[in-house]
Amino acid sequence: MLKLRRATILDAEPPAGSGEQRLTVGLTGPGPPDPRPAIADVALLGRSEIGDDVIVNAEALDLGLGSGGFDILHVNLTRGLEGRSARGAEVMKLNYTSLQHAVSPVEDAALELPLERPVAVLALHGQLAPVAWAFARASPGARLGYVQTEGGALPGSHSRVVAQLRERDLLAGHLTAGAAFGGEGEAITTGGAVHHGLRTLGWDAAVCGPGPGIVGSGSRLGHGGMLALDSAHVALALGCRTLLIARMSCGERRARHRGISHHTLTVLDLLLEPVTVALPAGIRSPVGADLREGLGSIFGAEPPSRRGPAPAVERPVRIARHDWRRAEVDLPAYGASGLPAETMGRGIAEDPLFFAAALAGGTALGELQVHVGAGEAAGEPV
Repeated sequence: MLKLRRATILDAEPPAGSGEQRLTVGLTGPGPPDPRPAIADVALLGRSEIGDDVIVNAEALDLGLGSGGFDILHVNLTRGLEGRSARGAEVMKLNYTSLQHAVSPVEDAALELPLERPVAVLALHGQLAPVAWAFARASPGARLGYVQTEGGALPGSHSRVVAQLRERDLLAGHLTAGAAFGGEGEAITTGGAVHHGLRTLGWDAAVCGPGPGIVGSGSRLGHGGMLALDSAHVALALGCRTLLIARMSCGERRARHRGISHHTLTVLDLLLEPVTVALPAGIRSPVGADLREGLGSIFGAEPPSRRGPAPAVERPVRIARHDWRRAEVDLPAYGASGLPAETMGRGIAEDPLFFAAALAGGTALGELQVHVGAGEAAGEPV
């Protein structure tokens, strides 16, 4: 049941283009209004101003959800709905909800396979910036596009990471697929978005993954990270060199995410075909004693974790069958880049392994792209 509350806008930042608008609202009721943070999707609802009478969804903030620390504007009673449909729109997103809206899908009429270009699959939105940065260093001038999948908590237009990467030319484009929306182009399926980006938009490589805020239940299958399984299978089916960006941590309080996360291990176990997985150079294995020993070689000391990575994780055959690669990482250079360097409230100093694993993935993706590009230039099959 929706938890909708009436409120008045107390403060309103200028909207970020047609994306999000940050607001402060006060819920209507007895006594003075208690200021609460809120966001509005300008493309759907139009621009809001101070003093507007609005309806907000207060559920996430009241529950104290980590990725939902604000109310969501549902409708502006003062101004009505000013959002406009895209020209030629013919497909609905957010179907059969009060916020359903029409979009023009980007899917190409012709299917050209195999695509052969590399695709990286993320577990978390926080991996996107280090992957894109490392890719640019490993493959200068190559065009990397981002396909935002389901599994996150926020629309594409609310990602400040994407906006920053686009401003710095570290991303060539941003498409949102499936139930995800708010990108520069809307796709019905992840496969349609990847095909359009690589074939029509001319991306040299693509990265797929959820938007900001992971959705999860604590179970092995009930979390947004499982969308990586679908994305990897799509990339493999399209004939792409497929790379899984490992979610790793040495600063997580939850044991199931220390070392290599159970999210990544589950996807690697369930994949129907092997994929490439990158580890920071110096780590022989992503689990067990080899991981702890490797961390010292990378960071020069015991990683800053109270409990340390879980040492007793088995590595069954279905995990070992993948193409495990090692890649050099430069944590200080990334830390000085000015790009986002925080995951779940932890920075590089508190969780270097998270960023090292993502940087290794970006470097490996760049190396795969250089190999594919060299084969194309020589007229050889890749």
